[in-house]
Amino acid sequence: MNKIKRTVLVTGASSGIGHAITARLLQEGHEVIGISRNFSHINPDRERFHPVAIDLSKLDSLPNELQLINKQFPEIDALICCAGRGQFGSLETFSYRQIEQLMNLNFTSQAYVARAFVPTLKQKERSNIIFIGSEAALAGSRKGTIYCASKFALRGFAQALRDESARSGLAVSIINPGMVKTGFFTELDFEPGEAPSSHLIAEDIAETVSLIFSSRAGTVIDEINLTPLNKVVQFKNQKPKN
Repeated sequence: MNKIKRTVLVTGASSGIGHAITARLLQEGHEVIGISRNFSHINPDRERFHPVAIDLSKLDSLPNELQLINKQFPEIDALICCAGRGQFGSLETFSYRQIEQLMNLNFTSQAYVARAFVPTLKQKERSNIIFIGSEAALAGSRKGTIYCASKFALRGFAQALRDESARSGLAVSIINPGMVKTGFFTELDFEPGEAPSSHLIAEDIAETVSLIFSSRAGTVIDEINLTPLNKVVQFKNQKPKN
């Protein structure tokens, strides 16, 4: 098992999957630079954790903000791109602005983050980029036109970037989880089932990240799909639907 200590940039680090990954990395002794819009609801005063408040949806200012991080933490040798949100409904229920906003956060901002660090990551002996995708990147579904499109785009981006990076020490991976029991569903009208076998937990994805980091140098885990044993969707105020 690889015990190398890494310096990792994590987007979406203040909640859900990003927060669980951050906690796991810190527990394993890695240095973490966390990006989120707001850290006020968590205690960021932990050794080896460096919070940076950035709104990834503001694309105009994002390149300069990422450049500053790159200069401040030149030792960064891994990115974990977790930021994103869900919005679902028939296509005609989306405004044009909502389409733009969802694509910008779920895909374009992640491409910006990768673009900012890829040149330096390719120069390192060993480095990683891990994208947190979704099972929505594997098959389109009703009321998921824009969300699925954003995750399909992220998956294709990861595959192409992995191929582009093959001659360097940069390994690019994507993890596609099914429904994870987090605050992701707070503002949605559905959620995963309550039984432990009906949903993933954020720590499952954090454990998968740890697996990728511990892989032998010279190998790349291109893609991992995680799913609960029993796929159960329950619509709020309704009975669960298998």
